Amino acid sequence: MTVAQPDVSVIIGAYEAMPYLVECLRSVEDQTLDPARIEVIAVDDGSTDGTADYLDEFAERAPMTVTVIHQENSGGPSGPRNVALGKARGRYVFFLDADDRLGTEALERMVAMADEQRTDVVLGKVVGVNRTAPKSMWGKTLPRTDVFSSQIKFTLSAQKLFRHELLTRHGMRFDETLKTGEDALFTLEAYLRADGVSVISDYTCYYLVGRDDGKHVTKSGSYTLRFDSARALMRLIADMVPAGPRRDSLMLRPFLITLLPQFGPGFLTDSEEVRAHKLELAKPLMDAYWHEGVARRLKVNERLRLHLVARGRADLLDDVVQFVKTKKAPTAHLDARAGKAYLAYPHFRDRTAGLPDDWFVPTTRETVTIEAFKATTSVAFPRLRKAARKVLKVRRAA
Repeated sequence: MTVAQPDVSVIIGAYEAMPYLVECLRSVEDQTLDPARIEVIAVDDGSTDGTADYLDEFAERAPMTVTVIHQENSGGPSGPRNVALGKARGRYVFFLDADDRLGTEALERMVAMADEQRTDVVLGKVVGVNRTAPKSMWGKTLPRTDVFSSQIKFTLSAQKLFRHELLTRHGMRFDETLKTGEDALFTLEAYLRADGVSVISDYTCYYLVGRDDGKHVTKSGSYTLRFDSARALMRLIADMVPAGPRRDSLMLRPFLITLLPQFGPGFLTDSEEVRAHKLELAKPLMDAYWHEGVARRLKVNERLRLHLVARGRADLLDDVVQFVKTKKAPTAHLDARAGKAYLAYPHFRDRTAGLPDDWFVPTTRETVTIEAFKATTSVAFPRLRKAARKVLKVRRAA
């Protein structure tokens, strides 16, 4: 007898997932989508805490088809996901982490959206439980969008609904050589290959749970793994998107989210050996991918730090990072003649440093007010107000 194809294959890779797995699986059982339209493929990645037994028990009582695979520990989430993906039969695939949980209507809403809009990827709103979650992409529901005209590049975790045929057609799998950021690589490739992406913002589809034991995978691993992740993501973008503004808009993500944190406050307490190694790892990435098209999209403190990284100027970088750590607002300066505003982070117009003024020009991502200029300049106010408005008008139009 032919078994009907399920609508969605829920893939769960589980390693030492107790007790979080209990709520995770309960959220699958509670789905409003007909159980006959769901299959679960769970891979126990060599757990020793009862995860394996609980998965087997779930398979015996669950109202939907459940396949449990037991294997030796693979060392990361990619292996289990790839194994399960090879077994999936659903029209769609959803990757559910074993310590997270679904909203009750999540699968029903996401499948309906994909079917109605004929989109290849669906993002359901994510909220954090005892941890932060991405927020910028949930402003409104977008029935059909893409990675260039939305904020979805800032959520590259794998917890999305993917059309199975898309993954099969392009032979897409998770990169098992990466120990972090493997989901970002997979998801961004899917965005770029997709015939449309949908965003559901009016219903919480996914609860991203912070573990009390602090063992969530994104919190672990050496800093070198972050550079591996940034390198892979930058290479993917360069390979798939021609040079120009669209590529620059995507490059913003690995520079801002993956690379820049390596040169945040923690850099001040790194050993000299680690600091030198970070700059060494960053150099080929900066040489290959860092240029003005990316830099001008960043805030001054972000751009300034990365420019200094590109030049290997750890001596100047320390002062900037220390200032950023204080969370103080920089002094604002206005060059009335040039009609340009500047934010005076450390080494602004420092002759010995020799940094270009343009590194300190605020972008549209920053708020610069007439009041800030008024408080920090000796130019007469009527003249200042006219010049400042000119600067702000130029910035708003950019």
